[in-house]
Amino acid sequence: MTGQDRGRGVQSVEVSVTLLTALARNGAAMPLGDLAQAVGMAPAKVHRYLASFVDSGMVRQRKSGSYDLGPRAAEIGIAAVARIDPVNRAADGLSGLVEETGLSATLAVWGTHGPTVIRWEKAATALVTTLGLGSVLPVTRSATGRIFLGYLPDRLLSGLVSTEGATLADLADLRSHIRTIGFATADQEFIPGLFALACPVFDAQGTPAAVVTLVGLEGDILTPDHPIRNQLRAFCTA
Repeated sequence: MTGQDRGRGVQSVEVSVTLLTALARNGAAMPLGDLAQAVGMAPAKVHRYLASFVDSGMVRQRKSGSYDLGPRAAEIGIAAVARIDPVNRAADGLSGLVEETGLSATLAVWGTHGPTVIRWEKAATALVTTLGLGSVLPVTRSATGRIFLGYLPDRLLSGLVSTEGATLADLADLRSHIRTIGFATADQEFIPGLFALACPVFDAQGTPAAVVTLVGLEGDILTPDHPIRNQLRAFCTA
């Protein structure tokens, strides 16, 4: 391989990363022309890359013709996040937490579109839910989302909160309460029949690197004096 060939190879990778990054940061599907303009490339050149991305599953084309990240991109992204400490430690111990508590559990991180499930451990008691890997949760109605709502800066939250029909001013008391007690709950608001208790896993800067959420069929897990809170807090701070 000549130096020129190696240069083209490296350039090709750089262009690919630029295009995928633009799709990820946009937060929604993009028409070809908008994507080309965002990266400063000719639409014909962008289209050639997108055709290969679609074939590989890195990108998918919606019925509208716009392009978005595909299942392969989601698989790689989830795997990468799950290997970052302290997320990795929480992921490794999640099955043990399920066995200890008898409740199903999810592990979520803050993704491009909001709170995103990267691990889902089910207890012996079956739950009827479509929740799964890659699911994006609401910030105002889910226990997981409410933890991020309580701790993340306004600039990351305002847009999502608005799309859910609220304002940060409306939620000021809830956010303060979550920071005070260190937990968030959902009393069937997100999924009817399911009760959820969530707790943050902090990074070295005191920001939630992930959220662990226990999910069950009995509402008593939401009571302030339930021993499950101590078990969950101990797991998240270990």
